[in-house]
Amino acid sequence: MPKPNNVSDALVAQQFRSALGMFATGVTIITARGPDGNLVGLTANSFNSVSLSPQLVLWSLGQKAGAMPVFSTGSHYAINILAADQKELAQRFATRDIDRFAGVSFREGVGGAPVLDGVAAVFECSNRSQYEEGDHVIFVGEVESCSWREGAQPLIYHGGRYYTELPI
Repeated sequence: MPKPNNVSDALVAQQFRSALGMFATGVTIITARGPDGNLVGLTANSFNSVSLSPQLVLWSLGQKAGAMPVFSTGSHYAINILAADQKELAQRFATRDIDRFAGVSFREGVGGAPVLDGVAAVFECSNRSQYEEGDHVIFVGEVESCSWREGAQPLIYHGGRYYTELPI
């Protein structure tokens, strides 16, 4: 994105983030189990389908994220699509320096990845491939199992805020 000489890099970055915020997305929590058995999870809205055959999805994570070693070397992860009533869970998994799984109900999914209770849908994936692009890594997962809760409404993220439906 070209910028005039008098515009700072920080301002251009903020403009880019603001423009991206106009794209409404669902909200996910990506979860995995580390080689030491510890659970990791984080809130992300960078989720997308890639292919129906084979069944592939993608998401991205900042290269400097603390959970990067687990996701980059692990064999499996779960992409939990949050339901409209799970805003507090989204905020919890976006908070640093807490035990994100304390008091959170889940079952063990494919490859040990936690599948959170009450989600609208879940994609249990093998870690098929990774691509470094800019300051993020794009993860492509091959879906080994998926399920959804009939009638569940999704949690939506737009303009830096959570919604259970978009305001009109």
